[in-house]
Amino acid sequence: MTQETPKALGHIRVLDLSRVLAGPWCSQNLADLGADVIKIERPGVGDDTRAWGPPYAKDAQGNDTSEAAYYLAANRGKRSVTVDIASGEGQAIVRDLARDADVVLENYKVGQLKRYGLDYDSLKEINPDIVYCSVTGFGQDGPYAHRAGYDFLIQGMGGLMSVTGERDDLPGGGPQKAGVAITDLMTGMYATVAVLAALMHRDRTGEGQHIDMALLDTQVAMLANMGSNYLNSGKAPKRWGNAHANIVPYQTFACADGHIIVATGNDGQYQKFVEAGNRPDLGADRRFATNPLRVQNRDVLVPLLAEMVKTRSRAEWIRQLEEVGVPCGPINDLADVFDNPQVKAREVAFDMDHPAAGKVKLVRSPMKMSVTPAMAELPPPMLGQHTDEVLRDLLGRNDTEIAALRGKGVI
Repeated sequence: MTQETPKALGHIRVLDLSRVLAGPWCSQNLADLGADVIKIERPGVGDDTRAWGPPYAKDAQGNDTSEAAYYLAANRGKRSVTVDIASGEGQAIVRDLARDADVVLENYKVGQLKRYGLDYDSLKEINPDIVYCSVTGFGQDGPYAHRAGYDFLIQGMGGLMSVTGERDDLPGGGPQKAGVAITDLMTGMYATVAVLAALMHRDRTGEGQHIDMALLDTQVAMLANMGSNYLNSGKAPKRWGNAHANIVPYQTFACADGHIIVATGNDGQYQKFVEAGNRPDLGADRRFATNPLRVQNRDVLVPLLAEMVKTRSRAEWIRQLEEVGVPCGPINDLADVFDNPQVKAREVAFDMDHPAAGKVKLVRSPMKMSVTPAMAELPPPMLGQHTDEVLRDLLGRNDTEIAALRGKGVI
């Protein structure tokens, strides 16, 4: 991104007091869109995820740096400032930064920042139009408000694990969490939307506001059709593994050398699938003529389809099914993903210069915009990398003052 390229949020400054994943995911989105994100971290320690390794980024000699790959995934585009917010002078620094910030993002336990005078009501007094976003496990009110919330816990409490995993009556059946911290990530995405909406409201009216984001709220919301199915039927959905509750066949199958996904959305696609497998009899069988009948008779049909699919390689099946218009695809590991020609063509993975590693490999924002492209200009920062710069340029502190603060452990 050149200096002349317009940034959608180039006029926005974000004071980011969050750590781990949900909050940093939100602030990384804002940074990708051009916001100046100042990440406040604890001196000497920083964001917990800096130490969540291995793996770590490696330097030119192949040695591990202090930067865990986990941390790199959620913190590009930010400036790191170390401040001890438990000290009076540290609190004053954060308040001074908040005075001219557009957004404050935090994920402390409910009430914790009030002790430091860094809660919404306190900062609103010095910056009335501030957009202040709190991210917690359970929200700012309710009987669980003061509990700590973690993604894994919320996946279980919020119902996701009740519909994720193999069927209970099959080998390996039982609850299963998602392979990534999906509740954290979705909370970060919802928080991003809420922040942008609040900024638009502020720009129209001059009025700031407090955003209360909860992981549990997000997890329940993202149950989508599953939640709606229960509310409108009174019957709790169950786990179906890689199959679909309402469509057959819509699942994974083992090939001669791997696995494929077959997703027949209508009767015509089913007919083409079995014809491609040289089993037209499965298309002519009245038990399987329509999707409702296939759902009703899945325990008979699916083993027959599984035997059919085993006879050919993954590549053969994908080629043949694509030729006849049956939705299908491979189950890729991450080596396959990043070697995929479409992923390469879209330049999803990219390298950024990094002060310790030389270069780090990151994943580009999927938001592709024709006028204001989403792309962070800064790599994930080293701990406290921008402390002097921010204190000097934004708060007018001189070198003597900065050295004194550092000597007292405030920064």
